[in-house]
Amino acid sequence: MRFASDPKTADHEIAKRIVDMIGWTVAIPEGQVKVKVERGWVTLTGTVEWHFIAKEVARAAGQISGVTGVSNLIKVGDIPTPADVKARIMAAFKRQAGLDASGVSVTTEGSTVTLRGWVKAWGERRMAELAAWSAPGVTDVEDYLAVDS
Repeated sequence: MRFASDPKTADHEIAKRIVDMIGWTVAIPEGQVKVKVERGWVTLTGTVEWHFIAKEVARAAGQISGVTGVSNLIKVGDIPTPADVKARIMAAFKRQAGLDASGVSVTTEGSTVTLRGWVKAWGERRMAELAAWSAPGVTDVEDYLAVDS
C-alpha cells in the first residue's frame, strides 16, 4: 500500500516489473498471465495449471513498489478427475512407507475436490490434502477426512 506522500511509480513501470517477475518464474509459460495496471491497482488475468501459481503471482505482484492493490482474476485450467486426485494421494502415501490410502474417497465437482473417509494419523490427513492440491485444475479442497485414533 502506498501513501499520498510516497513517491509515485508510473503504471507502465509497475506493469513491466510484474511482467519481468513473471518471466523469471519457470513455472509460468510466457503469455499465460496478463497484467493491467491503473493508478497503481494491478489486475491479473489468464489461466494457469496450478492454484499455487495464481496465488504466488498475486502475492509477488503485491510486493512490487508502487502497487496499491491486486485483483487476482487468474483462472486455474483443467478440471481435475477423481481418479487423478486419488492416484496422486496414493502415490504420495506410497512414498511414505506403511501408509494406506484405501480409506480415502475422492470426488470432484468442477475444480473442487472433496476428500472423505478415514486415515490413521493427522500427518496422513495433511498428506492427502496436499496431494489433492497438487492435481492440475484444483481451486478448492474440502477435507472431511477423519483420523482413526
